[in-house]
Amino acid sequence: MSFLDLFGSGEHLRNLGHFAAIVNLAAIDGEINEHEEIQLERFARKLDISEEEYSRVLKNPSEFPIQPPNGNEKRLERLHDLFKIIFSDHEIDEEEVYLLKKYAIGLGFSTSTSDEIIKRSIQIFSGQISFEEYKYLLDNK
Repeated sequence: MSFLDLFGSGEHLRNLGHFAAIVNLAAIDGEINEHEEIQLERFARKLDISEEEYSRVLKNPSEFPIQPPNGNEKRLERLHDLFKIIFSDHEIDEEEVYLLKKYAIGLGFSTSTSDEIIKRSIQIFSGQISFEEYKYLLDNK
């Protein structure tokens, strides 16, 4: 048995930590609902999480620490994933915002950058953007 077989690759461990963060966010407001479960299953496939790992993470997500990716774009992608799971029920509450901020900092964003990204992302995901911003997003694919 190789070292990688025992501990997994660094990328896979980062994926497990990221998936555990997503599970924490899905469960923050109580039970995981069917919309959140569908999103979790999609993320598990995307992140190459096995059924056994999926069960372990659902049982105890705090067992898997966040391991931030190196690049800024990958960090933003991970934060985007977290927003997708939060907004799967079309709402965001204070506990979710608090946890998002902790995860954003855990991903390597500064406190002020985290605040700005979260504020802006909430506006985007909840549809609170102006026509000019909407047009800008469409024009700058």
